[in-house]
Amino acid sequence: MNMVSQLAVEAPPSVSIKGLTKRFGALTALDDVAMEIRPGAFHALLGENGAGKSTLVKCLMGTYRADAGHVLIDGQEASIASPRDAQRLGLGMVYQHFTLVSSMTVAENLVQGEAGLGAIIDWPARRERLTAFMADMPFRLELDRQVSTLSAGEKQKLEILKQLHLGSRFLVLDEPTSVLTPDEADQILGLMHQLTDAGRISVVLISHKLREVEAYADEVTVLRQGRLAGRGQVGSLDRSDMVRMMVGEDQLAASAPRVTHDAGEALLSVRGLSVEDDKGVPAVRDLTLDVRSGEIVGIAGVSGNGQTEFVEVLAGQRAETGGHIEAGGRRYGKTRAEMRALGIKLLPEAPLDNACVRGMSVAENLSLRTYDTEPMARGGIWLNRAEMRKRAAGLIARFHIKTQGPDAAIETLSGGNVQRTVLARELSEKARILIVQNPCFGLDLKAVAEIRRQIVDARNEGTAVLLISEDLDEILELADRILVMSDGRIVYETPRSEADLQEIGHHMAHHEE
Repeated sequence: MNMVSQLAVEAPPSVSIKGLTKRFGALTALDDVAMEIRPGAFHALLGENGAGKSTLVKCLMGTYRADAGHVLIDGQEASIASPRDAQRLGLGMVYQHFTLVSSMTVAENLVQGEAGLGAIIDWPARRERLTAFMADMPFRLELDRQVSTLSAGEKQKLEILKQLHLGSRFLVLDEPTSVLTPDEADQILGLMHQLTDAGRISVVLISHKLREVEAYADEVTVLRQGRLAGRGQVGSLDRSDMVRMMVGEDQLAASAPRVTHDAGEALLSVRGLSVEDDKGVPAVRDLTLDVRSGEIVGIAGVSGNGQTEFVEVLAGQRAETGGHIEAGGRRYGKTRAEMRALGIKLLPEAPLDNACVRGMSVAENLSLRTYDTEPMARGGIWLNRAEMRKRAAGLIARFHIKTQGPDAAIETLSGGNVQRTVLARELSEKARILIVQNPCFGLDLKAVAEIRRQIVDARNEGTAVLLISEDLDEILELADRILVMSDGRIVYETPRSEADLQEIGHHMAHHEE
């Protein structure tokens, strides 16, 4: 029986997880967790970073061996010692990062992983089966397309098709929309929901986007600190219920009220900027924009459209090939002295690598802007370490940085606390211009709420904020004015009051010359 007929006639399995426990040394990552996924369910698995979601699904998929507990498939205890065992049981996983071979075609990627695949492939017979398989799928791709030519949405579809072709009737989707436009995300999740409604597959969706959970999931299980925090039908839970189960509190930090400003002066102006990437290929093309005092300008766009190269130029880490930048009404040369004089502060993505010195302490990293000024340095030469620690202790308390103390190495902090540390350093003095890129990527809900409040507070005090983010929900929440960047260009602009999610998503995905 081929894969097409199998998917058509075999019901997805029921999956029961009983008392699953997994330890890594002294750390208990999962503690007696139970979870039920009925056949044909669209089930959401929620929890903050470190809650145990990845550990749970890796135990289910055979990547990890649990220390206690067991998994039942259709009521029978299953031994899943490897991903191959999981595949034989009809369990598959689509990972957050693509696992495709870019130099191969769609057809070649689909047959990868087939059991018993020999050294010689009968491609005419294979193509006939693949064509029949595609005809039975809710979305299709050309078999001869090379993967390197596919869009992010098409690559995600191929990852799902690959699992269905291998006979998976139970799919774990790990943050499947993190690199997709809203249109692509809704299309893929909508099609997966059609398959679950038809009883052809079951889906477990891991996502931090509660909008997607509310729109597509039927059931939800929530983990917190490795334990089961709650479960229920999505229709009977509101967003505050899910947030409370995830963080253990009724309220996150309240959003900062937005102060109404008159149109301020343009503090940051970019004129005709062109930038090349590391391979000498144009990454930013003739980019022009202004950011005014007391406003947040949000740049939305799918990853890889020139955002990182643009921020690197603003930070002085990369040279432009054309155009120029003005700050505070004058030409900006991107030196440390200019940044201090003009009040330019910057939070780049991956701040541990791009804005910190790993081998230094929290106190030393908090002092990177001021270490050579009084009172941090006596006479501008001798470091006053006692003053550095004192100032760091104050910032640690003010910005809620969780650390063993000012002398702890910055690389021992969690991602969220590294973000807080860099933001504390950049906002410890008045900022006239604040540039932030993906400021909340990978952070827990409490950290996200705190950091977004700090950004709005800076805007309310008259700072010109340039926010570059791949999280469109973040852009819509924070920005006063929204620009869309595609293929290195600004291709669309709208005020926040007139923003339309689908229109923005369309421009993120399609730029017509």
